[in-house]
Order: sequence, then structure tokens, then C-alpha cells
Amino acid sequence: MLSLEFPGARQLIAAIDAAVVLPDETATTDALRHALCKLIRDPNVQLPACVFEREDDHYARRELYRSEEHGYSVVAMTWGPGQGTPIHDHAGQWCVEGVWQGFLEITPYELVESRDGRYRFEPRGTMNAGAGSAGSLIPPHEYHTILNPSDEANAVSLHIYRRSLENCLKFYPTGAGWYRCDECQLALDATH
Repeated sequence: MLSLEFPGARQLIAAIDAAVVLPDETATTDALRHALCKLIRDPNVQLPACVFEREDDHYARRELYRSEEHGYSVVAMTWGPGQGTPIHDHAGQWCVEGVWQGFLEITPYELVESRDGRYRFEPRGTMNAGAGSAGSLIPPHEYHTILNPSDEANAVSLHIYRRSLENCLKFYPTGAGWYRCDECQLALDATH
């Protein structure tokens, strides 16, 4: 049963269901990236109106679907102008992310050192992702930031997680290239 009905929802779920039963994470995430790029461009797939409404004090996370059979979760995120994340992980699980509307800057990071509860990362280039593009994160390559660089426009992205992402680690700079780590419980915003 769908958590939230919208035009094309069953098409989206069928594509995800077909990908998550593939034999390994690489095959699954490759299939999901390709399917998501096609679905974003398909005029018959229209996300619910609520995902285009931003929250002023944080980027919004709205769960559209959670598969009881396969365990994955589909979350739409709405990014107001300038909203973004610190460096964070995905709690050791793969994720496929697609830009539905607007532009996002996505910077992957490599963890290069961990000592005494401190962490050092190196950026691995920044990608400017526009509507219709999709990428994937497979642990241990899961550290990244996301930013809506616009001064005026919202951005919307769709995230497919191996299982519901309820917490993650966020990393905050402490100086001299080091970061401290905080475990964060992730909340969901209301759908209506």
C-alpha cells in the first residue's frame, strides 16, 4: 500500500522494487540511478504538492513511501535558498539521490584520518546537479554535503534509502582541519 498517492507513484515504486532485488548493491544503485533519471523527466510522474513547500528554518524531509516487503524508504527533500547539510553519513547504507527541481551542490568527502574522537576529511570535488540528474552513495563512500546554492529558488530532491534513515552522523569543524562527530536523530516533516 502506498504511503502517499500521487500521479506516477505506482510506476516509481515498481521501478524501485525491480532494482532492489538485483544481486548486489552496485547493480541495484546503477538501476535506480537510471530509473530515477527517466522518472524525473516523465510528465506522468508528479510528486505531491507538499514536497514543493519549503520550511524556513531547515530543509524538509518528507517520507513518500516505505516498502514493507523490501525495507527501503523514499524521502523527498525540499531545500530553501542557501539550505544545506554539514558533512554527514548514511549510517552505513546505500542511497540513490535525484534532483527533481532546481540545482544542488553535492560534495563527496573521503575520511582520511580518525583519532581521539576527531575526524579529518578531504573533499573529492563538487558536483553541480540539476533537475533530472541522479547519483548514488555506497559505503564506505557515503560522506558528503548537500547545498542549495540559489539565493531565491527552492530545490527538491528524491532519496531512496536501503532502509529508513532515522539517524546519521554529522561532522562539524573544530579547527585545523579536524571535525567532531554528533549522532543526529532525523525527523520527518508532515505530508498533507
